[in-house]
Order: sequence, then structure tokens, then C-alpha cells
Amino acid sequence: MKRIITYFMQGVVFVAPLAITVYIIFLIFDFIDGLLRDVLESWLGHIVPGLGLLVIVVLLTLLGLLGEYVVFNPFRRIWERLLGRAPLLKVIYTSLVDLFSAFVGKEKKFNSPVLVCINKENQLWKIGFLTQKNMDELELPGMVAVYFPHSYAFSGELFMVETSAVKKLDMPPAEAMKFVVSGGVTRVN
Repeated sequence: MKRIITYFMQGVVFVAPLAITVYIIFLIFDFIDGLLRDVLESWLGHIVPGLGLLVIVVLLTLLGLLGEYVVFNPFRRIWERLLGRAPLLKVIYTSLVDLFSAFVGKEKKFNSPVLVCINKENQLWKIGFLTQKNMDELELPGMVAVYFPHSYAFSGELFMVETSAVKKLDMPPAEAMKFVVSGGVTRVN
């Protein structure tokens, strides 16, 4: 009986991550595709799975192109002037812009994985991402800013640490992030 339970648990360990991943991808696909489903159905007279997602991807790509070169620069300046009058909104908006650009923008910020010695006596090290190499503006000479993502969460903490406590990791940033977010379970290649 124990063997059957062991085989069952191994099957769960094998299938569950795959099934959950496929299910999450399906939910995201269905949600994005469903945003335009009614409009496209009224135009075409029937539902075409995936067409809503394709239209959204094309529209966002065109908006990005237009925003980069033509349209959005004047609107962005007007928007930023309006935000200057509402300080709380400005903080929220600029924080979100910085967060999104850190992951997917031209200025990706999490591209320097590092090891930081948190406790020298016990040789306790933590993996993070170097986000600022100079903290002089905060009057912290010899310090750097390191972001430490939390495991199994979309959150993290920012610490200012001495430069001497930081050791650059020779690994791709995506692998370091995957290792930290997985709680150290994922193998490092």
C-alpha cells in the first residue's frame, strides 16, 4: 500500500506543476482573448479563438511604436505636468513605470545578480540584484543598493549594503531570479 501511495505522490509531483502552469496560461490567454471577444464576434458573426489576443498584441505593438516616435511624447509631457500637481498620484505612477521598465523596458534593472554576506560569523549569504552602484545621493558612500526578491512571491526588499559585502555572481539574471523565487529549489545551470 505504501508503494502505491509513493507512486501516486510522485505522479502528483510530476503532473501538478505542469497542469497548474498550463491552467494559468489558459486563464491568462482566455482573459486577454475575452477582452475583445464580444466586439469581434459582433463584427465577424462568430468567435475566432485567439483573435482577441492577436488584435491586442498588434495594437499594443503599434501603440508602442507610435509612443516611441510620434504621439506620446507630447501627451507624456502633459500627463507628467498634471501628475506634478498631484504628488501622491505621481509617486504611484512613477513607481509603477519604474517597476515595469525594470522588468521589460529598455532599462532592465535586475541584470546584475550578486551574493551578499549578511552574517560574516555564520557565513550567511543572500542572493540579490544590484540596482544602484553608488549611494552618494543618500549620503551613504561605499554602499550599494541591492534588491532581494522574496521566494514564492512577487515582492522583495531593498537593502543598502557595504560594497565589500557584495560579490558578483557569474550567472544569467533570469537564472538567479528563478533560483531565489523558487526558494532555492530550482537547479542553477
